[in-house]
Amino acid sequence: MKNKYLFIGGFLALSVFSGCESEFLERPPQDTLVDANFFQTNEQLLAASAPLYSVVWKDYVDKAYWALGDIRAGTLFRAWGNRDHVLFNTTEVSSENAEAYRAFYIVIGQANSLIQNVNRYAGADTSPEIRNQVIAEARFMRATAYAFLVMNYGAVPIIENNLDLLNNAEVTRNTVETVWEFITRDYLFAAENLPATPGQPGRITRWSAEGMLARTYLNRAGVGGTRNQEYLDLAKQYSERVIQSNAYSLLPDYANLFRYPYDNNAESMFEQQWVFTTDYGYANTMVSQLTYSNDIANGDGWGGDLSASWWMLSQYDGLMEDGFTNDRRLKATFMLPGFHYPEISQTVRDADGTERMQELIFPAPAPDGDASFANVKKYVVGKSEDVGGQSITQRYPNNTYMLRFAEMFLIYAEASLGADGSTNDAQALAYFNTIRARAGVPPLDGPITWDDIYSERVKEFAVEGLAWYDLVRLHYYNPQHAYDIVNSQDRGLFVVHPNRMPNPSSWEFAKTEWFEERTATANSGNFELPIPAAEASQAPGLRAEPIPYIFGG
Repeated sequence: MKNKYLFIGGFLALSVFSGCESEFLERPPQDTLVDANFFQTNEQLLAASAPLYSVVWKDYVDKAYWALGDIRAGTLFRAWGNRDHVLFNTTEVSSENAEAYRAFYIVIGQANSLIQNVNRYAGADTSPEIRNQVIAEARFMRATAYAFLVMNYGAVPIIENNLDLLNNAEVTRNTVETVWEFITRDYLFAAENLPATPGQPGRITRWSAEGMLARTYLNRAGVGGTRNQEYLDLAKQYSERVIQSNAYSLLPDYANLFRYPYDNNAESMFEQQWVFTTDYGYANTMVSQLTYSNDIANGDGWGGDLSASWWMLSQYDGLMEDGFTNDRRLKATFMLPGFHYPEISQTVRDADGTERMQELIFPAPAPDGDASFANVKKYVVGKSEDVGGQSITQRYPNNTYMLRFAEMFLIYAEASLGADGSTNDAQALAYFNTIRARAGVPPLDGPITWDDIYSERVKEFAVEGLAWYDLVRLHYYNPQHAYDIVNSQDRGLFVVHPNRMPNPSSWEFAKTEWFEERTATANSGNFELPIPAAEASQAPGLRAEPIPYIFGG
């Protein structure tokens, strides 16, 4: 735990979240420390960047991370909650839409303020290397926020100087192409100025930035309607550089990516750094949203109807057809009846009402039940006693992944497709099958297609907020295929029956006959998220046609 507390000094010093209840575009953030006396040592500079690793992302990570990133993509579904996202009807007043937009601009505003403060106030005793590192951290975070913005909303305003808002009531959007160019420039600066190894556990490095460049060039390649081979080659180049850097390695056991404590492990390239504290802003609250029951939590556990979708379960090799799968990722990601999790304590009640504790055995529905859930396991860490006393209601200590090493292998494979429908590229196949090998499933001989890679990505990164952005990337150059994927998904209720309890060897899956809303409808009119109503009403210029951003220098 001591590594987590390296960041607390920065959290407490900046009190960065104190004024974030206002909409960002109403005025520049009021909650950044600007005392010139603060930025006088290297330690103070590093403390100033620490909040960019968690608290400024709070409104996004709590719910929008998975509500947009997974429910909208069809990997997760809810039978009763979040129906706007399940049915692809996200509106300008959907709460997670507003929370995500606000969070991204809070990140941008805080990053801009930090850059300005370092340039203006950094003392003579600070080193050029640390000054550049802190600015690079800020630009990395700003680029990440803008990547989420442009992929969710399309054209959005680029804001480099918060004070510009004071003199410009008519904030305007910038074109998708120039937003991506802005993102790329920020990541390139970060790659040039971040250290190759982290000075503190959890801090981003040059390789984190190069990994984001690999992702960026892959995403950017389809903007404009056709795949840009130069950008695909750069995606391959950067992903290969990270793979060959020896800076990271795949954890041998996929489940250990999410068994606490897993923070800042050998596979992690960028995580949100949460800590256990009574202050709501600095702890992980997403765990409360994902956990299916208070029986395995701390008085919370609100994800009772949050489940893998029928479509998601169909992606696991053999599961629907044979009743079981050898894919080890399933148990680490979702719970089926009879799955055991020794690392999590479960409160159970005997027939007389007496409570006792046991290791978690995910319960089965009644024999004649026609509705149940494959609830979320990923990020769920159990009760306080399961994490060394380091959690209470809505305050959990485990980090949130934003970039994992495994993604580099699948980026390389997807970039290798070029403009073709499939590839037999030997290196692409090897990297693709490296991910499958860890999962315990047999290799594919090739050729591999985009759909093969997408299926692998959703199994590898389910509940990590990425599946939606994979569809956005596809939509740039093949929108009809993106619509077809969404529109063909079964997003309805079902039941899972084990062949026996408590140690089943197979499961039967059946759709719930009385549940009618099983499909979504995606089209050109609803694929992008609408700008939240509160933002659009304050800045009518957001409804105007976007303009190219003018880059200085």
